[in-house]
Amino acid sequence: MNGFSKELKEAVEWLYGTQLFGVKLGLDGTRRLAAACAVPLGGGWGPGFIHVAGTNGKGSTCAMIAAMCRQAGLRTGLYTSPHLVSLRERFQWNGEWISEMDLLDALTRMRRLISNWEPHPTFFEIVTVLALEWFGKKGTEVVVLETGLGGRLDATNIVTPLVCALTPVGLDHQQHLGQTLAEIAAEKAGIFKTGVPVVSAPQAPEVLEVFERRAEGLGCPFRVLQEPWSGGKVGLRGEVQRWNAALADAALTAAQIPVPARAREEGLAGVQWPGRFQEIGSDLVLDGAHNPAAAAVLAETWKEAFGEARASLIFGSLQDKDTAAVLRALAPIVGEVVVVPLLNPRALDVERLQSLVAECLPGVRCLRARSPAEALSLPANGRRLVTGSLFLVGEVLACLRGAAAQPTAQ
Repeated sequence: MNGFSKELKEAVEWLYGTQLFGVKLGLDGTRRLAAACAVPLGGGWGPGFIHVAGTNGKGSTCAMIAAMCRQAGLRTGLYTSPHLVSLRERFQWNGEWISEMDLLDALTRMRRLISNWEPHPTFFEIVTVLALEWFGKKGTEVVVLETGLGGRLDATNIVTPLVCALTPVGLDHQQHLGQTLAEIAAEKAGIFKTGVPVVSAPQAPEVLEVFERRAEGLGCPFRVLQEPWSGGKVGLRGEVQRWNAALADAALTAAQIPVPARAREEGLAGVQWPGRFQEIGSDLVLDGAHNPAAAAVLAETWKEAFGEARASLIFGSLQDKDTAAVLRALAPIVGEVVVVPLLNPRALDVERLQSLVAECLPGVRCLRARSPAEALSLPANGRRLVTGSLFLVGEVLACLRGAAAQPTAQ
Protein backbone atom coordinates (compact mmCIF):
# COMPACT_ATOMS: atom_id res chain seq x y z
CA MET A 1 0.00 0.00 0.00
CA ASN A 2 2.93 2.27 -0.76
CA GLY A 3 1.92 5.89 -1.24
CA PHE A 4 -1.42 5.57 0.59
CA SER A 5 -2.10 7.92 3.47
CA LYS A 6 -2.21 6.38 6.93
CA GLU A 7 -6.00 6.71 7.00
CA LEU A 8 -6.50 5.11 3.61
CA LYS A 9 -4.06 2.33 4.39
CA GLU A 10 -6.05 1.48 7.50
CA ALA A 11 -9.36 1.60 5.59
CA VAL A 12 -8.01 -0.72 2.87
CA GLU A 13 -6.71 -3.11 5.51
CA TRP A 14 -10.22 -3.17 7.00
CA LEU A 15 -11.64 -3.96 3.55
CA TYR A 16 -9.24 -6.86 3.08
CA GLY A 17 -10.15 -8.11 6.52
CA THR A 18 -13.66 -8.70 5.20
CA GLN A 19 -12.27 -11.57 3.13
CA LEU A 20 -12.51 -13.54 6.38
CA PHE A 21 -16.25 -13.62 5.68
CA GLY A 22 -15.47 -15.71 2.62
CA VAL A 23 -17.10 -15.83 -0.79
CA LYS A 24 -20.88 -15.96 -0.54
CA LEU A 25 -22.33 -16.95 -3.89
CA GLY A 26 -25.72 -15.24 -3.81
CA LEU A 27 -27.31 -11.86 -4.38
CA ASP A 28 -29.28 -11.16 -1.19
CA GLY A 29 -26.36 -9.49 0.58
CA THR A 30 -25.44 -7.34 -2.42
CA ARG A 31 -29.05 -6.29 -2.98
CA ARG A 32 -29.43 -5.35 0.68
CA LEU A 33 -26.28 -3.23 0.58
CA ALA A 34 -27.23 -1.61 -2.73
CA ALA A 35 -30.64 -0.68 -1.33
CA ALA A 36 -29.07 0.83 1.78
CA CYS A 37 -26.79 2.95 -0.42
CA ALA A 38 -29.60 3.83 -2.87
CA VAL A 39 -27.47 2.97 -5.87
CA PRO A 40 -28.92 2.94 -9.40
CA LEU A 41 -29.29 -0.56 -10.88
CA GLY A 42 -30.48 0.17 -14.41
CA GLY A 43 -33.87 -0.67 -15.83
CA GLY A 44 -34.43 2.98 -16.74
CA TRP A 45 -32.88 4.42 -13.58
CA GLY A 46 -29.33 5.73 -13.63
CA PRO A 47 -26.60 4.82 -16.11
CA GLY A 48 -26.83 2.21 -18.83
CA PHE A 49 -25.02 -0.99 -17.84
CA ILE A 50 -23.09 -3.36 -20.08
CA HIS A 51 -22.54 -6.67 -18.31
CA VAL A 52 -19.70 -8.94 -19.46
CA ALA A 53 -19.21 -12.57 -18.44
CA GLY A 54 -17.09 -15.45 -19.71
CA THR A 55 -13.89 -17.27 -18.83
CA ASN A 56 -11.14 -15.50 -20.78
CA GLY A 57 -11.02 -12.04 -22.34
CA LYS A 58 -13.53 -10.31 -20.06
CA GLY A 59 -11.17 -7.58 -18.90
CA SER A 60 -9.90 -6.80 -22.39
CA THR A 61 -13.44 -6.68 -23.78
CA CYS A 62 -14.59 -4.39 -20.97
CA ALA A 63 -11.60 -2.10 -21.54
CA MET A 64 -12.47 -1.89 -25.25
CA ILE A 65 -16.12 -1.04 -24.62
CA ALA A 66 -15.09 1.66 -22.15
CA ALA A 67 -12.47 3.07 -24.53
CA MET A 68 -15.01 3.42 -27.35
CA CYS A 69 -17.56 5.08 -25.07
CA ARG A 70 -14.99 7.55 -23.75
CA GLN A 71 -13.91 8.36 -27.31
CA ALA A 72 -17.54 9.23 -28.04
CA GLY A 73 -17.55 11.69 -25.13
CA LEU A 74 -19.74 9.57 -22.84
CA ARG A 75 -19.11 9.69 -19.10
CA THR A 76 -17.93 6.11 -18.64
CA GLY A 77 -17.41 3.90 -15.61
CA LEU A 78 -15.41 0.66 -15.68
CA TYR A 79 -15.46 -1.94 -12.90
CA THR A 80 -13.12 -4.93 -13.16
CA SER A 81 -11.36 -7.55 -11.04
CA PRO A 82 -8.88 -8.55 -9.85
CA HIS A 83 -6.48 -5.63 -9.70
CA LEU A 84 -2.81 -6.08 -10.55
CA VAL A 85 -1.01 -3.57 -8.31
CA SER A 86 -3.49 -1.19 -6.67
CA LEU A 87 -7.05 -1.61 -5.42
CA ARG A 88 -7.84 1.69 -7.15
CA GLU A 89 -7.54 -0.03 -10.56
CA ARG A 90 -10.90 -1.73 -10.02
CA PHE A 91 -12.83 1.56 -10.13
CA GLN A 92 -12.24 3.70 -13.22
CA TRP A 93 -14.11 6.74 -14.49
CA ASN A 94 -13.28 8.21 -17.90
CA GLY A 95 -10.06 6.19 -17.91
CA GLU A 96 -8.82 7.39 -14.49
CA TRP A 97 -8.59 5.34 -11.31
CA ILE A 98 -10.67 6.41 -8.34
CA SER A 99 -8.81 9.06 -6.35
CA GLU A 100 -7.39 8.20 -2.94
CA MET A 101 -9.72 10.75 -1.35
CA ASP A 102 -12.83 9.33 -3.04
CA LEU A 103 -11.79 5.81 -2.09
CA LEU A 104 -11.19 6.79 1.52
CA ASP A 105 -14.54 8.59 1.73
CA ALA A 106 -16.37 5.62 0.20
CA LEU A 107 -14.71 3.05 2.45
CA THR A 108 -15.29 5.18 5.56
CA ARG A 109 -19.02 5.54 4.81
CA MET A 110 -19.34 1.86 3.98
CA ARG A 111 -17.56 0.80 7.16
CA ARG A 112 -19.87 2.90 9.33
CA LEU A 113 -22.98 1.69 7.52
CA ILE A 114 -22.32 -2.04 7.91
CA SER A 115 -20.46 -2.11 11.23
CA ASN A 116 -23.24 -4.05 12.98
CA TRP A 117 -24.71 -5.97 10.04
CA GLU A 118 -25.40 -9.68 10.33
CA PRO A 119 -24.43 -11.39 8.16
CA HIS A 120 -21.53 -9.07 7.43
CA PRO A 121 -21.11 -8.17 3.74
CA THR A 122 -18.22 -9.83 1.93
CA PHE A 123 -15.30 -8.19 0.15
CA PHE A 124 -16.94 -8.52 -3.28
CA GLU A 125 -20.31 -7.28 -2.08
CA ILE A 126 -18.65 -4.20 -0.62
CA VAL A 127 -16.45 -3.32 -3.59
CA THR A 128 -19.25 -3.89 -6.10
CA VAL A 129 -21.71 -1.60 -4.33
CA LEU A 130 -18.92 0.90 -3.66
CA ALA A 131 -18.27 1.04 -7.42
CA LEU A 132 -21.94 1.48 -8.30
CA GLU A 133 -22.38 4.19 -5.69
CA TRP A 134 -19.29 6.07 -6.92
CA PHE A 135 -20.39 5.86 -10.54
CA GLY A 136 -23.78 7.24 -9.56
CA LYS A 137 -22.24 10.20 -7.76
CA LYS A 138 -20.08 10.96 -10.84
CA GLY A 139 -23.11 11.26 -13.12
CA THR A 140 -21.94 8.32 -15.20
CA GLU A 141 -23.79 7.61 -18.45
CA VAL A 142 -22.41 4.13 -19.26
CA VAL A 143 -21.06 1.56 -16.76
CA VAL A 144 -19.13 -1.47 -18.01
CA LEU A 145 -19.24 -4.30 -15.46
CA GLU A 146 -16.98 -7.35 -15.50
CA THR A 147 -18.34 -10.33 -13.58
CA GLY A 148 -16.03 -11.70 -10.92
CA LEU A 149 -16.86 -15.39 -10.55
CA GLY A 150 -19.41 -17.08 -12.81
CA GLY A 151 -22.37 -14.80 -13.31
CA ARG A 152 -25.62 -16.14 -11.87
CA LEU A 153 -24.62 -15.56 -8.24
CA ASP A 154 -21.92 -12.94 -8.83
CA ALA A 155 -22.30 -9.67 -6.95
CA THR A 156 -22.48 -7.71 -10.22
CA ASN A 157 -25.66 -9.56 -11.21
CA ILE A 158 -27.94 -7.18 -9.32
CA VAL A 159 -28.11 -4.77 -12.28
CA THR A 160 -30.47 -4.77 -15.25
CA PRO A 161 -28.17 -4.07 -18.20
CA LEU A 162 -28.74 -2.79 -21.72
CA VAL A 163 -26.87 -5.82 -23.07
CA CYS A 164 -25.08 -8.94 -21.85
CA ALA A 165 -21.82 -9.90 -23.57
CA LEU A 166 -20.16 -13.31 -23.34
CA THR A 167 -16.49 -14.01 -23.99
CA PRO A 168 -15.29 -17.59 -24.67
CA VAL A 169 -16.18 -20.07 -21.94
CA GLY A 170 -13.59 -22.61 -20.78
CA LEU A 171 -12.73 -24.70 -17.76
CA ASP A 172 -11.81 -22.60 -14.72
CA HIS A 173 -13.07 -22.28 -11.14
CA GLN A 174 -14.66 -25.72 -11.44
CA GLN A 175 -14.93 -26.01 -7.65
CA HIS A 176 -17.51 -23.20 -7.74
CA LEU A 177 -19.01 -23.33 -11.24
CA GLY A 178 -19.20 -27.00 -12.22
CA GLN A 179 -17.03 -29.68 -13.80
CA THR A 180 -18.27 -29.46 -17.40
CA LEU A 181 -18.45 -26.69 -19.96
CA ALA A 182 -22.25 -26.96 -19.96
CA GLU A 183 -22.42 -26.51 -16.18
CA ILE A 184 -20.08 -23.52 -16.31
CA ALA A 185 -22.07 -22.04 -19.22
CA ALA A 186 -25.25 -22.27 -17.16
CA GLU A 187 -23.61 -20.14 -14.46
CA LYS A 188 -22.43 -17.59 -17.03
CA ALA A 189 -25.90 -17.47 -18.62
CA GLY A 190 -27.28 -16.51 -15.21
CA ILE A 191 -26.65 -12.86 -16.10
CA PHE A 192 -29.32 -12.96 -18.86
CA LYS A 193 -32.35 -10.78 -18.11
CA THR A 194 -35.81 -10.96 -19.69
CA GLY A 195 -35.78 -9.29 -23.09
CA VAL A 196 -32.23 -7.94 -22.75
CA PRO A 197 -30.07 -8.55 -25.87
CA VAL A 198 -27.18 -11.02 -25.61
CA VAL A 199 -24.08 -11.11 -27.82
CA SER A 200 -21.53 -13.92 -27.66
CA ALA A 201 -18.11 -14.81 -28.94
CA PRO A 202 -17.89 -18.18 -30.74
CA GLN A 203 -18.39 -20.99 -28.23
CA ALA A 204 -18.05 -24.75 -27.94
CA PRO A 205 -21.27 -26.50 -29.11
CA GLU A 206 -22.31 -27.54 -25.59
CA VAL A 207 -21.86 -23.95 -24.36
CA LEU A 208 -23.78 -22.49 -27.28
CA GLU A 209 -26.66 -24.88 -26.65
CA VAL A 210 -26.97 -23.66 -23.06
CA PHE A 211 -26.86 -20.01 -24.11
CA GLU A 212 -29.42 -20.43 -26.89
CA ARG A 213 -31.85 -22.28 -24.62
CA ARG A 214 -31.52 -19.67 -21.86
CA ALA A 215 -31.91 -16.76 -24.29
CA GLU A 216 -34.99 -18.31 -25.89
CA GLY A 217 -36.57 -18.92 -22.48
CA LEU A 218 -36.15 -15.27 -21.47
CA GLY A 219 -36.98 -13.75 -24.85
CA CYS A 220 -33.46 -12.34 -25.28
CA PRO A 221 -32.36 -11.39 -28.79
CA PHE A 222 -29.23 -13.55 -29.24
CA ARG A 223 -26.31 -13.09 -31.62
CA VAL A 224 -23.09 -15.08 -32.02
CA LEU A 225 -20.11 -13.41 -33.69
CA GLN A 226 -19.09 -14.80 -37.06
CA GLU A 227 -15.84 -12.93 -37.66
CA PRO A 228 -13.23 -10.84 -35.82
CA TRP A 229 -13.01 -7.06 -35.92
CA SER A 230 -11.73 -5.80 -39.27
CA GLY A 231 -12.49 -2.12 -38.96
CA GLY A 232 -8.97 -0.96 -38.14
CA LYS A 233 -6.14 -1.29 -35.66
CA VAL A 234 -6.60 -2.82 -32.19
CA GLY A 235 -4.32 -1.55 -29.44
CA LEU A 236 -3.98 -5.00 -27.83
CA ARG A 237 -1.84 -7.66 -29.50
CA GLY A 238 -3.02 -10.91 -31.04
CA GLU A 239 -5.85 -12.32 -33.16
CA VAL A 240 -7.84 -13.10 -30.03
CA GLN A 241 -8.06 -9.37 -29.32
CA ARG A 242 -9.72 -8.83 -32.70
CA TRP A 243 -12.43 -11.21 -31.59
CA ASN A 244 -12.72 -9.33 -28.30
CA ALA A 245 -12.96 -6.09 -30.28
CA ALA A 246 -15.77 -7.54 -32.42
CA LEU A 247 -17.62 -8.54 -29.24
CA ALA A 248 -17.16 -5.06 -27.74
CA ASP A 249 -18.43 -3.46 -30.95
CA ALA A 250 -21.43 -5.81 -31.11
CA ALA A 251 -22.29 -5.09 -27.48
CA LEU A 252 -22.44 -1.34 -28.12
CA THR A 253 -24.64 -1.88 -31.17
CA ALA A 254 -27.03 -4.20 -29.32
CA ALA A 255 -27.22 -1.75 -26.40
CA GLN A 256 -28.06 1.07 -28.83
CA ILE A 257 -25.46 3.30 -27.22
CA PRO A 258 -24.66 6.23 -29.54
CA VAL A 259 -20.99 5.65 -30.39
CA PRO A 260 -20.10 6.77 -33.94
CA ALA A 261 -17.95 4.56 -36.17
CA ARG A 262 -14.94 6.88 -35.88
CA ALA A 263 -15.08 6.81 -32.07
CA ARG A 264 -15.20 3.02 -32.18
CA GLU A 265 -12.18 2.85 -34.46
CA GLU A 266 -10.17 5.34 -32.41
CA GLY A 267 -11.18 3.76 -29.12
CA LEU A 268 -10.11 0.29 -30.21
CA ALA A 269 -6.88 1.58 -31.74
CA GLY A 270 -5.87 3.27 -28.50
CA VAL A 271 -7.10 0.75 -25.94
CA GLN A 272 -4.67 -0.44 -23.27
CA TRP A 273 -5.10 -3.19 -20.69
CA PRO A 274 -2.14 -4.19 -18.49
CA GLY A 275 -1.11 -7.81 -18.09
CA ARG A 276 -2.59 -9.03 -21.38
CA PHE A 277 0.37 -9.69 -23.67
CA GLN A 278 1.82 -6.47 -22.32
CA GLU A 279 5.22 -5.76 -23.84
CA ILE A 280 7.66 -3.86 -21.64
CA GLY A 281 10.78 -2.75 -23.45
CA SER A 282 12.17 -5.13 -26.03
CA ASP A 283 12.63 -8.24 -23.92
CA LEU A 284 9.72 -8.67 -21.48
CA VAL A 285 6.11 -9.76 -21.97
CA LEU A 286 3.52 -10.01 -19.19
CA ASP A 287 0.38 -12.11 -19.60
CA GLY A 288 -1.99 -13.30 -16.88
CA ALA A 289 -2.96 -16.59 -18.57
CA HIS A 290 -3.93 -18.97 -15.75
CA ASN A 291 -6.07 -21.65 -17.38
CA PRO A 292 -5.45 -23.99 -20.34
CA ALA A 293 -7.54 -22.06 -22.86
CA ALA A 294 -5.83 -18.77 -22.03
CA ALA A 295 -2.40 -20.42 -22.18
CA ALA A 296 -3.18 -21.83 -25.64
CA VAL A 297 -4.18 -18.36 -26.85
CA LEU A 298 -1.01 -16.92 -25.31
CA ALA A 299 1.13 -19.46 -27.20
CA GLU A 300 -0.61 -18.53 -30.47
CA THR A 301 -0.13 -14.81 -29.83
CA TRP A 302 3.55 -15.36 -29.00
CA LYS A 303 4.05 -17.14 -32.33
CA GLU A 304 2.22 -14.35 -34.17
CA ALA A 305 4.51 -11.78 -32.56
CA PHE A 306 7.87 -13.57 -32.40
CA GLY A 307 7.75 -16.51 -34.79
CA GLU A 308 9.78 -19.51 -33.67
CA ALA A 309 11.68 -17.66 -30.93
CA ARG A 310 11.40 -19.44 -27.59
CA ALA A 311 10.45 -17.78 -24.32
CA SER A 312 12.44 -17.63 -21.13
CA LEU A 313 9.46 -18.34 -18.89
CA ILE A 314 8.99 -16.84 -15.41
CA PHE A 315 6.14 -18.90 -14.02
CA GLY A 316 3.98 -19.08 -10.90
CA SER A 317 0.57 -20.60 -10.25
CA LEU A 318 -2.12 -21.32 -7.67
CA GLN A 319 -3.09 -24.61 -6.07
CA ASP A 320 -6.61 -24.62 -7.53
CA LYS A 321 -5.49 -24.19 -11.17
CA ASP A 322 -4.82 -26.90 -13.75
CA THR A 323 -1.15 -25.98 -13.82
CA ALA A 324 -0.09 -29.09 -15.71
CA ALA A 325 -2.48 -28.31 -18.56
CA VAL A 326 -1.29 -24.68 -18.63
CA LEU A 327 2.33 -25.79 -18.94
CA ARG A 328 1.48 -28.27 -21.70
CA ALA A 329 -0.32 -25.52 -23.63
CA LEU A 330 2.78 -23.30 -23.34
CA ALA A 331 5.20 -26.09 -24.36
CA PRO A 332 5.52 -25.03 -28.04
CA ILE A 333 6.99 -21.65 -27.07
CA VAL A 334 9.07 -22.42 -23.94
CA GLY A 335 12.86 -22.57 -24.01
CA GLU A 336 13.59 -22.44 -20.27
CA VAL A 337 11.68 -21.87 -17.04
CA VAL A 338 12.22 -20.05 -13.77
CA VAL A 339 9.56 -20.94 -11.20
CA VAL A 340 8.68 -18.48 -8.44
CA PRO A 341 6.46 -18.44 -5.33
CA LEU A 342 3.56 -15.99 -5.16
CA LEU A 343 2.56 -13.77 -2.26
CA ASN A 344 -0.78 -15.51 -2.06
CA PRO A 345 -2.03 -18.09 0.45
CA ARG A 346 -3.20 -20.29 -2.43
CA ALA A 347 0.18 -20.25 -4.19
CA LEU A 348 1.67 -23.48 -5.50
CA ASP A 349 5.07 -24.07 -3.88
CA VAL A 350 8.17 -24.02 -6.06
CA GLU A 351 9.02 -27.67 -5.42
CA ARG A 352 5.67 -28.73 -6.86
CA LEU A 353 6.10 -26.27 -9.73
CA GLN A 354 9.50 -27.74 -10.57
CA SER A 355 8.13 -31.28 -10.59
CA LEU A 356 5.29 -30.22 -12.89
CA VAL A 357 7.73 -28.55 -15.28
CA ALA A 358 9.82 -31.74 -15.37
CA GLU A 359 6.67 -33.77 -16.06
CA CYS A 360 5.05 -31.48 -18.66
CA LEU A 361 8.12 -29.92 -20.31
CA PRO A 362 10.66 -32.78 -20.37
CA GLY A 363 14.16 -31.69 -21.24
CA VAL A 364 13.50 -28.00 -20.52
CA ARG A 365 15.90 -26.40 -18.05
CA CYS A 366 14.08 -25.27 -14.90
CA LEU A 367 15.47 -22.98 -12.19
CA ARG A 368 13.80 -21.62 -9.11
CA ALA A 369 13.89 -18.11 -7.69
CA ARG A 370 12.83 -16.84 -4.29
CA SER A 371 10.86 -13.94 -5.76
CA PRO A 372 9.86 -12.36 -9.08
CA ALA A 373 12.56 -9.72 -8.52
CA GLU A 374 15.21 -12.42 -8.25
CA ALA A 375 13.84 -14.16 -11.35
CA LEU A 376 14.10 -10.93 -13.34
CA SER A 377 17.72 -10.52 -12.23
CA LEU A 378 18.81 -13.90 -13.60
CA PRO A 379 20.38 -14.11 -17.08
CA ALA A 380 17.80 -15.05 -19.69
CA ASN A 381 18.21 -16.92 -22.96
CA GLY A 382 15.90 -14.81 -25.06
CA ARG A 383 12.82 -12.71 -24.40
CA ARG A 384 11.20 -13.22 -20.98
CA LEU A 385 7.55 -14.19 -20.60
CA VAL A 386 5.89 -13.77 -17.20
CA THR A 387 2.72 -15.85 -16.93
CA GLY A 388 0.70 -18.42 -14.97
CA SER A 389 -1.23 -16.00 -12.76
CA LEU A 390 -2.49 -12.43 -12.75
CA PHE A 391 -1.16 -12.26 -9.20
CA LEU A 392 2.34 -12.92 -10.54
CA VAL A 393 1.89 -10.26 -13.21
CA GLY A 394 0.83 -7.81 -10.51
CA GLU A 395 3.89 -8.60 -8.40
CA VAL A 396 6.19 -8.09 -11.40
CA LEU A 397 4.53 -4.79 -12.34
CA ALA A 398 4.88 -3.59 -8.75
CA CYS A 399 8.53 -4.65 -8.73
CA LEU A 400 9.20 -2.77 -11.98
CA ARG A 401 7.57 0.34 -10.51
CA GLY A 402 9.48 0.08 -7.26
CA ALA A 403 6.27 -0.45 -5.33
CA ALA A 404 4.68 -3.23 -3.31
CA ALA A 405 1.69 -5.03 -4.81
CA GLN A 406 -1.44 -4.71 -2.69
CA PRO A 407 -3.38 -7.79 -1.64
CA THR A 408 -6.12 -8.89 -3.98
CA ALA A 409 -8.97 -11.35 -4.30
CA GLN A 410 -9.88 -13.42 -7.34
